[in-house]
Order: sequence, then C-alpha cells, then structure tokens
Amino acid sequence: MEDTNELIQQRKQKLEALKELGIEPYGKPFDFTAYTADILGEFEKIDAESLAKQEKNVTIAGRIMAMRNFGKAAFAHIQDNTGKIQVYFKKDVLGDRFKLLKKLDIGDIVGCTGVLFRTKTDELTIEISGFELLSKSLRPLPEKWHGLRDIEQRYRQRYVDLIVNPSVKDTVKKRSQIIKAIRDYLEKEGFIEVETPMMQQIPGGATAKPFKTHHNALDIDLYLRIAPELYLKRLIVGGFEKVFELNRNFRNEGISTKHNPEFTMLEFYIAYKDYNYLMTFTEGLFEYMARKVVGSLNIPYGNDTIDLTPPWPRIPLYDALTDKGVPENILRDRKKAFEWAKNNGVDVKAEDSLGKIIDEIFSEKVEPSLIQPTYIIDYPIELSPLAKRKKDDSGLVERFELFIAAREIVNAFSELNDPADQRERFLQQVEDKERGDDEAHWMDEDYVRALEYGMPPAAGEGIGIDRLVMLLTNAPSIRDVIIFPQLKPEK
Repeated sequence: MEDTNELIQQRKQKLEALKELGIEPYGKPFDFTAYTADILGEFEKIDAESLAKQEKNVTIAGRIMAMRNFGKAAFAHIQDNTGKIQVYFKKDVLGDRFKLLKKLDIGDIVGCTGVLFRTKTDELTIEISGFELLSKSLRPLPEKWHGLRDIEQRYRQRYVDLIVNPSVKDTVKKRSQIIKAIRDYLEKEGFIEVETPMMQQIPGGATAKPFKTHHNALDIDLYLRIAPELYLKRLIVGGFEKVFELNRNFRNEGISTKHNPEFTMLEFYIAYKDYNYLMTFTEGLFEYMARKVVGSLNIPYGNDTIDLTPPWPRIPLYDALTDKGVPENILRDRKKAFEWAKNNGVDVKAEDSLGKIIDEIFSEKVEPSLIQPTYIIDYPIELSPLAKRKKDDSGLVERFELFIAAREIVNAFSELNDPADQRERFLQQVEDKERGDDEAHWMDEDYVRALEYGMPPAAGEGIGIDRLVMLLTNAPSIRDVIIFPQLKPEK
C-alpha cells in the first residue's frame, strides 16, 4: 500500500499537469447560488417526475468527499458548510472537460453547476453541466479519522477534524448559538457589553497563578488576566448598573478534561442585588439557553439526563459536607480538618488554610455526586476575598457555586463593597502568598480606592463558557469544545 508521501507526490504531479493545461489550481472567486442543506430541504420530498419538469438549475461550491468513476460517467459527493449532496458527471454532457476528472482527488474544492434530478435509487443529485477547480488538495483525507486512538492528532489538526467529522462542526456552530443566546438574554435584561484589559499590572479577580509578560515600551512586567472582575466592578462604581463581558482568561495551571489554560468566561454584574437574586436569574438564563439551543430542559449528558427545570436545590457548603459523612466538628478547626483530610485520602498541604482544606475535602467527597443542577452556598471567607460576609456568620460569605454533571459551571457572590474590609482581605491574601500560596490574590490599592468612592450593593457572577458548551453538546472533554485547545509541541 502506498504511503502518504507517495500519495502527496502523485497529487503534486497532478497539480503540475493542471498548470501545464493552463488551469489555475487555486482559482478565482466563485459565485454559488445555494447551500446543499437548502437544496435538500427544498427538494428532498419532490418526486423524480416533478423534479424533471422543474429543470431546477443550481450552483454549489464545496469539497469532494467521495468519487466513483465509471469511464463515461462519474459520481461524487460534494460537502459545503451545511452538508453533502451527490453530483453526477457525464462525458457526453461535459465533452473534453470530462477528462479533467482524472486530475481531481478526494479533498479538492470545486464549484459545480447543474440540474437537479433523482437517480434510479431515488437519491437527489445534481447532473453537472460545468465545473471549476477552486483549490487542489495535496494531502489525502484520512479514511478512519474519527476512530483514531491518538485523539491529540484530531485536536492538533482540527482543520481535518472539521472536514471529516460533521459532529465537530455541529459543536462549533452550537457554541456560537449558545453565546448568541447569552448576549440576547442579557441585553433583553438591560445589560451592556463592555471590554476590559487583558494585560494587567495586577492580575486580580480570582485566586489563580497568572502568565507573565513584559511591555518593552513601558518597561514594566504585565500579566495576562485571570479574570476581568475588578475592572467590571470599577464600572459599577462609575455608575453603570448592569454590565457583562464575554472574556478570555489565562491561568497558568494544569490541563485536564475540565481545564484549559486559556478559556472563555462570561462575567456580569448588577447593582442593588445579592446572590439570592442571582440564583433565580441564573435559572432563567439557563432555561432560555437550553430552549434556544437544545429545544428542551432535559439535556442528555453521558449516561445521565440533566433536568434544568427550575428551581434548583440550594445547599449550604457545610451541610453538603456533613451529609457525606464529614464530621461537623472539623469544619471550624484547621488542625482537625487537616488530620481528617490526611486520614481520608484527601490531598492537602501543610501550608493550606482551613478554607482551602475544606474546599479540597468538598472536591473529593461531595462534588462527584452533584449530577443534577445544585447550588452550593455560603463558603468560608478564606476562599472568597472579594465576597460579602454573611450577616449571621462572619466566617462565611454570601457566595454560591452551581454544579452540574459533577463539575462547577458558575461562581457568584454578593460583592464586598466595604473598602476597609476589602483592604484587610487583601492583606490576608498577601500573607498567604508570602507563605507560599502562588494562587493568592494580590493587593490592589487602586481597587480599594475605587471602593472608597462608594460602590452600591451589587452581585456578580462568572460562568465558564467552555464547560457550559460541554454540557449542552454532551462533550466529555473541554478539548472537544475549544476549537484549538492548548497542546504540547508537536515532535
């Protein structure tokens, strides 16, 4: 069997032969009249006799995905952005131009004009009266690409993945629909879309390790943003009451089926509301998206069916832990929590705060069971340096995370707007960083200054778009919903 290099050489020879015949193998613009999906939708149910009377002439453009040559006739399947349709070449119709079919290969992009008819097997087909080569493909398409064991090859060569796997293209389209639905819903609710800096002197708004770069003209170090939060809340200070940003964030952390170092996040903020309001608001947003994109509130995901019908349970974090057998007496005692975690297979570090230990216990013991939409509410203050304290428990904050399919999709809280309290929280984070926590929040004096001008009571929320798309497209890995995921360099 010929290897790929030999096949490429054969195609290059055809390329040179086409040039010798005066045919440009990477042709000029081509005007087509219809997409294949439109043709199939309009004429699929019209019988052969009625179709023949119409003599419907169409012009399409797309990639050759299959071809069968029978000497004086040939069939091919042409694929465009919307689907595939069969075309039929006849020597007595095309004359000398029929010979050019021998110079074409699967993967070539062509423009074709012809009349619709039905074959003896009743397949809707275009009988070609003229065609042009628009782009020569020098590499053969893989025959069994979808079943590749090396899944990274599909991610790395996404352009091929999109050609041969219609489901991949469907995911990309559905992602676009999800983002449009988000924008439509928020704009309907009176939010305005804004843009905030991606390069920041202080990487704030989350606890995460940033990527670092250097600005030559200013001669300063900058960081790719880990979140737009502090800039969006500056806008709330400035008088905007409903803002959102669909933003790219960068966190210098691990890669997994749930994590990519570059990811998309929706963040929105609303003045004069709290986290209780946001839980109801989030249910409305998810219901709107599901109906728009999937057409149902029952979403298949893996072996489960996720029911997005509101309202969703709201469970305090400590209750969720004790329900899974975690002793209540360890939840407020760092030493006891650390010892219990160590004795029960939870990976914790000696320098971890009580809040961080509790979070690790939760991730190990509770999170895997949260399949249906569930709000986990009221988090330890150590985990939430930007959230408002609960009035009846100063050790907790008004924060919730939404879990669906055993993963966090939403993080939200009532915003801390007391500048003195915020400064103290930042100072505590600075101490944590000095003790070795490279994810601790930085001191941001300008943000504290902004709060000193007065920020109204407000609530803010972040939704992981990539994980949301995973849910609504039944994708098992975040790499399936990011068009070009981050990978190791190719050897």
